[in-house]
Parts: sequence; C-alpha cells; structure tokens
Amino acid sequence: MTKKYVFSVQSLNEPMRLDAFLSKQQEFSSRSQVQNLIDKKQVYVNSKIAKPSYKVKNDDEVCVELSEEFNVIIPPENIYIEIVYEDENVAVINKPKNMITHPTVKETTGTLVNAILYKYGYEGLSDVNGIMRPGIVHRLDRNTSGLIMIAKNNTAHEFLAEQIRTKSAKRKYLAVVHGNFEQNSGIIDAPISRNPSKPEKMGVFDGGKQAITYYKVLEQFKGFSYIELELKTGRTHQIRVHMSHIGHPIVNDSLYNKNPFKVKTTQQVLQSYSLQFATLNKNDIISLEIKPDSDIEKVLKYLRSNQK
Repeated sequence: MTKKYVFSVQSLNEPMRLDAFLSKQQEFSSRSQVQNLIDKKQVYVNSKIAKPSYKVKNDDEVCVELSEEFNVIIPPENIYIEIVYEDENVAVINKPKNMITHPTVKETTGTLVNAILYKYGYEGLSDVNGIMRPGIVHRLDRNTSGLIMIAKNNTAHEFLAEQIRTKSAKRKYLAVVHGNFEQNSGIIDAPISRNPSKPEKMGVFDGGKQAITYYKVLEQFKGFSYIELELKTGRTHQIRVHMSHIGHPIVNDSLYNKNPFKVKTTQQVLQSYSLQFATLNKNDIISLEIKPDSDIEKVLKYLRSNQK
C-alpha cells in the first residue's frame, strides 16, 4: 500500500536541491527521511526517477510515493534509557525487557527508537535502515534485555554493521536453560528460517539462512544450566531457536519452551551482557560488560538454594 504526494514547484527565487526542497514540506519529518526516499527511488521529478544531485526549479512536478512504513509517525518519547557507553559516533544502551527495539506499523510508541529519537533526533542518528529504524544496527527481542549498539551517523552504522558481518564484533549473552550438558562448550550450526505454519516463530529448516551459536557452560544444577552464548550470526530469535532445537530451551520462553518453571520472570531468561567492537578510528577496542539482570539473578538464587 502506497501513498502519493505531488508538489508543483512555484515561486523559487533560484534552483534548490531536491532533498532541501522536500524537507521543507510539512509531510516529511527530516532531510534524512527525504534522502532515504530518494535513495530508494521513491521520488520522481517530471515523471522520471530523481537523482540525488537534481536541483528543482519553477514548473517542475515532484512526486513522492510513500510505502506503508513511511506513513507511520514515530513520536519522540521521554523514556529513560541507560547509556553504558557513548562517543561522537556510537551509543551503547542497556535495553530493558518489555521494550521492542524499533516500531512496527501496529506498534509505534514505547520502543527504543522512540526513546533515542527524543535524545538524539533524526539528525543525530543513522538512517541506513530507514525511517522506522534510525540508529538501529542490530536488534534485541522485546523480552531480551541488555546491550545494543546505536549508530549516530551512516559512516558509523556501516562500520559497525561490517564488524557484525565479519564477526569481528563480539556479542555474548547469558541464559538459564533446561537440561544439563555432557560437554562444557559447543557449537550449534543449524540454518534458520520462518516457520511456514506459524509465522510468528522461527525454526531450523533446510534451506534456511546459516546460523552459528557458540555456548559455554558456566554452572549446572539439577536439570538446569547457566550458560554463556556468543553469536556468530544474527538471525531472528537465533539463540532461542538454537537452544530449543538441541533440547535445551531457555527458561520461561513462552514461544519456544513448553516446560513450566516455578519462578516467574519477564519471559525468556536471556540477556545480552557483553559487547566488544572497534571504534571508528580503529585504534580503540571497546569492551563492555554488565551484571546479570534481575530475572537471571532471581532464577539463579532459586536454583542455587533449591536445586544443586
């Protein structure tokens, strides 16, 4: 579903850059949004796809075709966010549970993006992933807490994304899972794609995208294990799918685990607790680590006192 805006250019004293002209129109929120639309070939001048360098002049007709996501208004919201690290190019935030990373067409408030828009604005965030995901380099599930990188400009975004692609950035998680392990460490290499019969779920299926997860056992209890995991790829629900696939589903994961647990938590007991990445000047390696969240502490306290 698209929405079309048509502007007849009149009363210009001199030719104006296309992005500057459109960013002055009330239908658009920022110059970055406009530049993204031009890059996606959704802007036409006199019925021809517009070039970024084009300068509009009087009597030109500018047409913009907005996809459904561009019709969504994302309001900046004064939501508290814990900033663990920040420089001129990147911020690392400790995302709480019960917060989705970015808006959807149906859910446009209360997200991490709403919070960072309030703090940085569109002009202070990258727009590589479009207007719905300003600054978002990677994501965390709604009920997975922990460290997430935010890019403040497109150069930083591409630099960070390349580290994720080449696996030079290290992302580690903590989780409590059902069952015990015979070995103290292992690798799960199993392709992941969307479940054709249950589209809200992902699963291990032939023909899916390669997904690799490393795990290391930190502590074992009667029927449960506390583990560290490292992502080598970043598929949707990857850790949750992989652990369920090998018979060790994450405690209280309502989507991939049907086993009951006596301690109530905010969904899956999973946290992004460690990040390591290079800064833009490539001279510094930033290593960050946070303490286990309240759900992990609550479950470990129970297991250590009742299950060992």
